[in-house]
Amino acid sequence: MPSPVPSLTGRRMVGGLLTVTLLLTPAAALASSAVPLTELGTDSYANATSQHGTQAGPDTFHAGTTIVAAQQAGRFFDGGASGIAFAASADDGATWTRGVLPGITAFGGGPYQRVSDPSVAFDARHGVWLISSLALTDTRGVTGAAVLTSRSTDGGLTWDEPVTTAVAGEGDLDKSWIACDNTPRSPYHGRCYTVFDDAAAGHAVTVSRSTDGGLTWEASATSGTGLGGQPVVRPDGAVVVPYLSREGQIRSLRSRDGGESWGASELVATVRRHTVAGGLRATPLPSAETDAAGTVYVAWHDCRFQLACGGNDIVMSTSATGEEWGHVTRVTQDGGDHVIPGLGVDPASSGDTARLAVTYYRYPAAACTAATCRLTVGYTSSANGGATWSPPVELHGPMELGWLANSAQGRMAGDYLSTSVLPGGNAFVAFTAAGPPSGGAYSMRTYTVTGGLDITGGGPAPLSIEAPVAPGEPSPTLPATVR
Repeated sequence: MPSPVPSLTGRRMVGGLLTVTLLLTPAAALASSAVPLTELGTDSYANATSQHGTQAGPDTFHAGTTIVAAQQAGRFFDGGASGIAFAASADDGATWTRGVLPGITAFGGGPYQRVSDPSVAFDARHGVWLISSLALTDTRGVTGAAVLTSRSTDGGLTWDEPVTTAVAGEGDLDKSWIACDNTPRSPYHGRCYTVFDDAAAGHAVTVSRSTDGGLTWEASATSGTGLGGQPVVRPDGAVVVPYLSREGQIRSLRSRDGGESWGASELVATVRRHTVAGGLRATPLPSAETDAAGTVYVAWHDCRFQLACGGNDIVMSTSATGEEWGHVTRVTQDGGDHVIPGLGVDPASSGDTARLAVTYYRYPAAACTAATCRLTVGYTSSANGGATWSPPVELHGPMELGWLANSAQGRMAGDYLSTSVLPGGNAFVAFTAAGPPSGGAYSMRTYTVTGGLDITGGGPAPLSIEAPVAPGEPSPTLPATVR
């Protein structure tokens, strides 16, 4: 990672509850796992209004030898959380420093009631780490009031008070996500992009851009409407944004001029979704990455490969340019119900030797009930661009649904989990895992696998044939908001 640059905003605010670097061990409830886990975060908020002891929805990013993770802490039933927790490692995941972002909610000296949807990026040109988040108010229902960007110039150890990226006005913003152009030869090197949608305007997909390390932002309109857009930047500077449309399709948008203008929305695939048992909150939002050649990979959960859509698999499609997309391929093939993928790609690999890794949640038995469903965390990888995948590894589980935070859309482990692949190295994942509640509090924490996970998989390609869809299979529908 480049050396930290001087602060561009004057006084720094320490956002850490822990200001020393330490190696953390898993909670006792998870100590029996065969896979060694390192705890990245726990809910430190004590307010009685949220569900104490809950974390959800982590994201990670890796640059140089630094990994930064961010996740919600203290989930509210009707949307959002008490704050955003972070964890930073300067030594490729060997040790971690943890804390919370300052200046967002009233629980951390900020003006907003709640916050949601953190995502992490690094702007290599300006030497700054960025965490985007969605600030919420609860004065007229839970409303997405603003998209914020928190900045760190010391490797994620301390964070400034947030910069306002976009303000809702009379709208209702949702599902923000951030990415930066880190290719020196790109004509837009150092430009960062945050994508979000406005639920009050038909989920119009909007992009805000920054050219000064996240200090200031300007908006750019697109032709898309949908939810969960994830921007990725190709080496030539083109920005591609896969998202879930209101019609239940994975679609993508592309800009070739640094976000000044956007082409027409392109179809990736129509989602075929099996309704997840037990009322688990699991919207098929895309997870997107690029490789060194600029190939764009997008993964989501989909039931097309299981007989009569009896369960979801993790599936994937790729595009060389972000314009035309290939056939949908199957990532997981071990039965059960797989949801909420976090896709990672080695940024130094490409083509037939691209190194990919996917983390996801899974029910071993798709046809379970709220009382009998058991949620696990799975992992698989590919060393040949996704042609074949390694046998799945169970990272943690089983978890009862009653151990998870409750929401207006069902029990939730989070709308996201995350996988970051080190160039030529291991994959580092971040996921929420739960133990039995104790003392009136949940025990939902964020973990990574100690030392990371190998990337393997490269045997003969198995036969993957789309199964017939059951008569009357419901088409995917989106909730009004997913916070």
